[in-house]
Amino acid sequence: MNIAEFGLCGAVFVGVSAALIAVAAPSGPRPIVAGLGTALTGALGVTAGSGVLAGQRVSVARPDVLPLFGTSFVLDSLGAVFVIVIGGVAVAAGVYGIAYAPYGVRSRTTQSMLPLFVVSMLLVPMAASVGTLFLCWELMAATSLVLVLTEHRRRPEVLVAGQWYAVMTHLGFFLVMIGLFLFAASAGGDTFAELRDAGPSPSPTVSGLIFVLMLAGFGSKAGIVPLHAWLPRAHPEAPSHVSALMSAAMVNLGIYGIVRVGFDLFGGGPQWWWLLAITLGAISAVYGILQAAVNTDLKRLLGYSTTENMGLVLIAVGAAGLFASQGNDVLAALALTAAFLHVVNHSAFKTLLFLAAGSLLHATGTRDLDELGGLRKTMPVTTATFGWGALAASALSPGTAFVSEWLLLQSLIHGLPPQGVADAIVLPVTVAAVALTAGLSIATFVKAFGIGFLARPRSAMAERATESPFPMLVAISIAGLTSGMLALMPSAALPATGDVASALLDADAAVAGTVHLRLVGASGMLSPLMLTVTLVVAAAITVAAVRTLAARRRRVGARLWDCGAGPMSARTEYTATSFAEPLQRVFDDVVQPDHNVDVDHYEESRYLVRTIEYRRRVPDRIEASLYGPIVAAVAWFGRVATRLAPGSIHRYLGYGFYTVCGALILLVLQR
Repeated sequence: MNIAEFGLCGAVFVGVSAALIAVAAPSGPRPIVAGLGTALTGALGVTAGSGVLAGQRVSVARPDVLPLFGTSFVLDSLGAVFVIVIGGVAVAAGVYGIAYAPYGVRSRTTQSMLPLFVVSMLLVPMAASVGTLFLCWELMAATSLVLVLTEHRRRPEVLVAGQWYAVMTHLGFFLVMIGLFLFAASAGGDTFAELRDAGPSPSPTVSGLIFVLMLAGFGSKAGIVPLHAWLPRAHPEAPSHVSALMSAAMVNLGIYGIVRVGFDLFGGGPQWWWLLAITLGAISAVYGILQAAVNTDLKRLLGYSTTENMGLVLIAVGAAGLFASQGNDVLAALALTAAFLHVVNHSAFKTLLFLAAGSLLHATGTRDLDELGGLRKTMPVTTATFGWGALAASALSPGTAFVSEWLLLQSLIHGLPPQGVADAIVLPVTVAAVALTAGLSIATFVKAFGIGFLARPRSAMAERATESPFPMLVAISIAGLTSGMLALMPSAALPATGDVASALLDADAAVAGTVHLRLVGASGMLSPLMLTVTLVVAAAITVAAVRTLAARRRRVGARLWDCGAGPMSARTEYTATSFAEPLQRVFDDVVQPDHNVDVDHYEESRYLVRTIEYRRRVPDRIEASLYGPIVAAVAWFGRVATRLAPGSIHRYLGYGFYTVCGALILLVLQR
């Protein structure tokens, strides 16, 4: 047994054992058992993935587990990248869960489901047959749904979020199931090896239908618009370490499915496949960050940020497929490398942000940015780590997302001039969408960090906040250090992601470990570490110069000008709502917020105003316009369908009789 096989078997054994022990353990040590088991499961998953990237092989087949299909597991280099990411997130989430135990989180169900959820996610990239993938995917969906519903008895919105998640995740699974069944029927087998051999055999129409079904089904798991409605609902309502697992690990498996089918099983496809993927990715990126920019719920903001980042990854995947279909293998390898690197980077900084947001929620009991502020002194570690996470997510150097988005832009820009009319429209618009997304992400996370942590506290809850327990801070620090390493030394991940992308496309590597691009007619180098050192030195010189000049002048203390209204209070500060209001006005036609102003007058005179109350709600317009009519139609059908089941045995027997008669008639007609 090699190291990779040991890691895989150990991860499954430890995860299942931790779940069983958590069921039997008393309430006190239960989070410790589940948390340590989850962290160890993740560490063993990282071991298995690292062993495969080092050249080892993992292959397990058990034909007696599933009837007809059996189970088959093979971990290749593509799956290993996602297994390492899942395992790394699980380590931080498991350590965090030891001390994070608000209402309902200590229950046997929640604690036992946590390591099982990690095990199911680790098994999905290892599945090597259609039946095995279905089994692992459903296990992942079921365990994550239970975790989302942790606090459903306390807060009714959790139950609503769980309902949305259950419906949307099974809708995506249904689309994936139909697509893979069509693929397996045309291939004459259900193993991925058989599908890979039969990839070019289906007709263009059937192949296109299968890819569209896969794009929609796996895209729903990745939170791609318009199948994203579950994500900003479920992620905020789940416990924070579960939110990190879902947003930084589980959504990546949607991208994995698209890459596995499009590049590995089909071996590429026509241009329209990838133009469709690029278009959906650009829409998701822009729409997701717009919704994040105007939201005041911190965890909902982070959920929409996940939609944005998965949109960027889908743009890179689509660009890789487009360039490969045009014969430009080097650019295709560059774009796919950017996709894999952004998956790794996003998982690191989104884990950090969700864990820091959970620390804030643990201390204050609220996620509303308008009620926060003033946490810099009382929660210094959480403030510093969230600030680093905000920088990492903003696509600014030395942020974690900077290098991967820079590589994505390089691939798109060097793909110009385009080779067709569709390319001429899509590629320039996509470059503009990526640039717009980067700018809006800066505004979004300046708002989240500045309003949520700095200035004065805006509520009694923020004033009473204290720093989180030590295990939570350790987990946040692990995520922060990982994010920092990826930001300053991307060469830690670039060689592996570049090699996987090149092997998948059967092309030469486009990116070296020093972030050195090798393109025909152009070259470029980027050193994030040197760039960071330059920025730090420039900032230090500027601060020293300002202080030196200020020291030569006599200082006089004076109160700030307050218009004669007395000392400034928290009510005079910017809130998250007011900060986003100018941006909201620019994109008013897209977000379409609902406004309501209530004015209360004194009874003695209608000219004197007692209070003015302003409410603003920014609904998800895609959700309202697309899913609103569907939900209304289903509710109407449910009311009408009750007439079909009045409780009469005679009517039920009649249903069965007519069904059998109809089936017999169809059989006779088909003979």
